[in-house]
Amino acid sequence: MEGNFRKNIHPGLLVLVVQKQDQRTGRLTEGIVKNILTKSPQHPHGIKVRLEGGEVGRVKEIIEEEE
Repeated sequence: MEGNFRKNIHPGLLVLVVQKQDQRTGRLTEGIVKNILTKSPQHPHGIKVRLEGGEVGRVKEIIEEEE
């Protein structure tokens, strides 16, 4: 699932984000969403979130939650 729509993202979700310093390399960071920082319902580069570890990045992929 893609992270371009705010409705798909909520705190506690496991995601892959690209941080600002990794945009050129495309290196992804895995983490759990703590806060959603983007206010608009969608963003072409991904919704910006803060992970529980404090990293900030744009969601590139949502990893399916294990129920």
